[in-house]
Amino acid sequence: MTTYTHFSIFDLIFLVESKKKTDLSQYNKTVLPNGIKVISETIPYVKSFSLGFWFNVGSRDENFQNNGITHFIEHMLFKGTKKRSAKKIAVDIESFGGYLNAFTSKEHTCYYGRGLENHIEKTFDVLSDMIQQPAFKPGEMKKESSVVIDELYDIEDNPEELIFDRFEENIFSGNSISMPIIGTEENLRKFSQPDLFNFVKEMYGFNRLVIAASGAVNHEKLLRFADKYIKTDLGASNIKRKNYLPNNSIAKLEVIDKEIQQVHAIIGRATYGYKNEKRTIANVLSQILGEGSSSRLFQSVREKNGIAYQINSFLNSFYDISTFGVYFSTNDKMMDKALAIVLKEFRKLREIKVSERELNKARESIKGSLLLSLEGTSNRMMRMAQSELYFNKIKSIDDAIKDIDAVTRENILEAANELLDEKSFIKLIIKSKNTLLKSAA
Repeated sequence: MTTYTHFSIFDLIFLVESKKKTDLSQYNKTVLPNGIKVISETIPYVKSFSLGFWFNVGSRDENFQNNGITHFIEHMLFKGTKKRSAKKIAVDIESFGGYLNAFTSKEHTCYYGRGLENHIEKTFDVLSDMIQQPAFKPGEMKKESSVVIDELYDIEDNPEELIFDRFEENIFSGNSISMPIIGTEENLRKFSQPDLFNFVKEMYGFNRLVIAASGAVNHEKLLRFADKYIKTDLGASNIKRKNYLPNNSIAKLEVIDKEIQQVHAIIGRATYGYKNEKRTIANVLSQILGEGSSSRLFQSVREKNGIAYQINSFLNSFYDISTFGVYFSTNDKMMDKALAIVLKEFRKLREIKVSERELNKARESIKGSLLLSLEGTSNRMMRMAQSELYFNKIKSIDDAIKDIDAVTRENILEAANELLDEKSFIKLIIKSKNTLLKSAA
């Protein structure tokens, strides 16, 4: 799918109005005696809420023997508790028009619900029950493991997803952050009920839990809900997450043969994580390089030469590290030409300062995306929770915009010389078994 970014005068008015509305919101934060953090944002002009229970636990907290267990537990929490069946969990939320879901990342697990303001207590009750009293019935585990294995097969069949998993396996080789979130088929078939209960006991301490809510919410009511519905003492988790130290000194090439028609490629490296102030500079550089239809790579590779349908740069960030690079797909005859154009754009950014006009366009695009995302309570809840988990505070929109506006042409040139050195890039290619490539030689 092609995404075009265009701002009209109506969009600009919309952004200004969004900013005015943002200023009306009210943030609150309370740390409960049991270690749970409750954060909220009251938005007076909406009638709905988004409520998330965030555990600071993800696949990077696993090891190679239990890889996939965090994601599997996420699935199993929907399969019943000691007092609710899987169907009752769904009915209790959907019967009043609500919505319940979850996701697992490499650093967090989030269970969240949405609904109208007068149903927030029921959503809080259901989510509290799920995290405190999971049943983990062996019969349900066996069925759900088959579901997750099917999900794993879907990733294997989708080169656009598979290539990013394999890229991170290469770039973070030997460290737990290299492991795929979904795990391995071998692990998924062998997980037992005690495995799940022991992992929850070890990792899901209340000191790792952030309850975040945005929209038509009242902070004092959230605190009362916590006192009413959170009765099981999950204790504190004392497991410390190890930071990752990157090694970008050696370029590497991996080629994967699959039964596919196109060639898919990533060239990239590790760079600054969330805790590094330079990450904002890398984000702006990525925007200039390959994010959006007006970016350099889109214009040079697709519009000017017509040799790739998909091409974009990316910055996928974790607390202490990020991956940065370029992904594209093309036919086998154009692979080498596409790669040559990408490397040419790298050199241009290393050698010539971007214009103030191009830099300003990139900054405005990032700010526009940020402000537009604030129209949804779910995005606001997720942004607020991630800010708390990464920075131990709710970073304001004004602060984020100031960081973006502070990026200079000199910053971009310096970052380009550091990040766009092709000698430090890992190159990963997924191709047909019958394709011969000069770039893969």
